[in-house]
Amino acid sequence: MDFLRRSLAAPLLTAGLLFLSSCSDSGKNSEALEEATQLDAEVIHLYEEGDYLQAAFFARRALGLREEALGPDHPDVAKSLNNLAGVYDVQGNYKESQPLHERALAIREESLGPDHSDVAESLNNLATLYHARRRYAEAEPLYQRALAIRERALGPEHRLVAESLNNLAEAYRAQRAYDEAEPLYQRALAIVEKDLSPEHPFAGGILNGLGSVYDAQGRYSEAEPLYRRSLVIVQKAFGLNHPHVATALDRLASVYVARGRFESAEPLYQRALAIREQAFGRENLHVARTLIRMAELSQAKSNFRTAVILHQRSLSIIEGVRGPEHPEVAERLNELAKLHRIQGRYDEAEPLNQRALDIWEKALGTGHPQVATGLNDLALIYKAQQRHVEAEPLYQRALGILEQAFGLEHPEVATGLNNLAGLYQTQGDYAKAEPLYRRALGILERAVGPDHPNIIKTLSNMTGLYQQMGRLEQATEFATREQQMRERLGLTQGS
Repeated sequence: MDFLRRSLAAPLLTAGLLFLSSCSDSGKNSEALEEATQLDAEVIHLYEEGDYLQAAFFARRALGLREEALGPDHPDVAKSLNNLAGVYDVQGNYKESQPLHERALAIREESLGPDHSDVAESLNNLATLYHARRRYAEAEPLYQRALAIRERALGPEHRLVAESLNNLAEAYRAQRAYDEAEPLYQRALAIVEKDLSPEHPFAGGILNGLGSVYDAQGRYSEAEPLYRRSLVIVQKAFGLNHPHVATALDRLASVYVARGRFESAEPLYQRALAIREQAFGRENLHVARTLIRMAELSQAKSNFRTAVILHQRSLSIIEGVRGPEHPEVAERLNELAKLHRIQGRYDEAEPLNQRALDIWEKALGTGHPQVATGLNDLALIYKAQQRHVEAEPLYQRALGILEQAFGLEHPEVATGLNNLAGLYQTQGDYAKAEPLYRRALGILERAVGPDHPNIIKTLSNMTGLYQQMGRLEQATEFATREQQMRERLGLTQGS
């Protein structure tokens, strides 16, 4: 099967599932290898039909036949390992797929040498797994090494080079390094459009990634046409009910949500959920993540009851798959806590938030940025209850973590400054609040540009601060800037 049909959703897993011709041999070995080849064809068919459980069954059988016929360290065994791992990956079953990818890489490095193109394939696949598990620091050097091997072996315009560019861009995007990601996506897209077609499914995947970069930077008018084009491509390539279509629907819906077009987003999310439940079953992580997006949409519409139900269902799925102490479980607990806090149900919010914080500290370490998220959200609960003495050290600790993790000029630091300034503003300590707001605004303007939607919140905060201080001329100045920015970005008040 052509590797470029492996996955629309970046990053891409190299080679997808491979059809191996039977090796010349005699007797039982020849028969076993012929059967393995036939099983490969069935695996590919089942995979493309979305029947991953049966595909995994036949992939395991093909692997066993090749191990018996060729020995455990043959390069063709590595290809069978790759096939089985690929089926597990698409189901989100990374615990099973990781040792298969690692074993395939070891076989290829030993039998083919460190600079062989098949080694690049295994490097890419293992990096993709790390990426899916949010282990970006481990994924990035593997992507870089795979890219270097391919550029040397295949030249700078090969489609496999485009795949590596796309995947490295995805790693940068996940780490919010958008300036590094954008040119890699653009180069990958140019290669694919020239070498394959502007309507090829791989182009659709890259368009999704590039659109996500623009989306994250608030460049919604640039993101939306890319998402629309991607959706058209993937529907044509895979049919209306393929999981890749669900990915494209999610991305387009996210832009609608960001622009306050909730009624346009909702049917897209509902369609994506139906596709994923049909493809993966109701208790799959892909389903859980669609439920999360639907919960966020319900929350944006102030439909908190529905949002709680959707978050609880996603939490149940993730706990069942990941276990109760996984960081993803903490994320769901934290979101449920936010919903309760918004509704003033602080007694329900606080233990959920505290449990999330405990999980993050245990799983990720006390200096991880996710811990800062938990501290900020717990501080918000205390602030809402006027427990300011308890809130202040949490905000301060969170800000310190963000500065240490990202540096003094990162947008996340601006968020921490905004939060601490807001506490001081609530306490009437305007002399402490003003310089923090100004520092946050300066960071955002330098880091993301003067027209990023994240700046709107800080402008609104400063308007309120100056109104409370009686400095009406400055309040008017920031209110005007906020309104003009909303008009430029096509955002409604409150979005």
